[in-house]
Amino acid sequence: MKKIFFALILIAGTLRLSAQAPNLNNDTKPKPAERPVDGFYQKTNILNARVSPYASLRESDVMFSKRVWREIDLRDKVNMIFASPKSRLITILTDAIQAGELTAYDASSTKDDVNGDEFSVVLKAEEAMARFADSVLVPIFDKDGNQTGTVVTAGEFNPDSIVKFRIKEDWIFDKQRSVFEPRIVGIAPMVRISAAGQAFDEQPAFWIYFPEVRHLLVTKAVVNRSNDATGLSYDDIFMKRVFSSYIVKESNPEDLRIKDYALGIDRLYESERVKKALMDFEHDLWSF
Repeated sequence: MKKIFFALILIAGTLRLSAQAPNLNNDTKPKPAERPVDGFYQKTNILNARVSPYASLRESDVMFSKRVWREIDLRDKVNMIFASPKSRLITILTDAIQAGELTAYDASSTKDDVNGDEFSVVLKAEEAMARFADSVLVPIFDKDGNQTGTVVTAGEFNPDSIVKFRIKEDWIFDKQRSVFEPRIVGIAPMVRISAAGQAFDEQPAFWIYFPEVRHLLVTKAVVNRSNDATGLSYDDIFMKRVFSSYIVKESNPEDLRIKDYALGIDRLYESERVKKALMDFEHDLWSF
């Protein structure tokens, strides 16, 4: 009876040892079977990061405010981090929208929202994703294999097709803190509209309220070509202005875009003029 008892103990011990993880560090103490760390330390700083709130702002303290719209071209070398397959911005946004963690707003022009960027109409997840896919004609066949018609369906979304983002921001001078700073209000992925075989200018697919998306971006690390330990999140990239962009519109009484009154290279000159005007305003604040 004792022999049978000791045999059972020996078998149980053998099964337990076989479940141990490989002892790569030559430790004398066995390790439990679990997924190994991909590296030599746990990367938790960004995963556990929290949003740094904006300083409170009162209307009576705003001495100057200017709204501008600018575009970020991912084909620019500085902005290639936004399109990295390891951490693609558009994938982060669409995954959050489909998971119900983020709200997408319709970018269509309405009577009350002429520019379509005032976050007035909420889109369902499937409606937001449908803005990316080109429509295709799918033939319909009967039971005998004869084509009886066609139906329009949305094609598959290719995240690499998103090469631009538009951001809407306010430049504000707060006299209480003596600070002139930009605050991003919204961000929109740009899509190229095609109809009747003709391609039109790129338009926002939908708008996302930036203060809401910050809670998501602060936990998403960006990829750096030179250093894997940058410790930067997407929220850092936007808040620290680590991107290249050009202005496409400034607030004006006629509500005109730059392309409405400038052509060709003059658009770039006008964009730089608006940018310089903002910088000159800040410089003149402290000039005596």
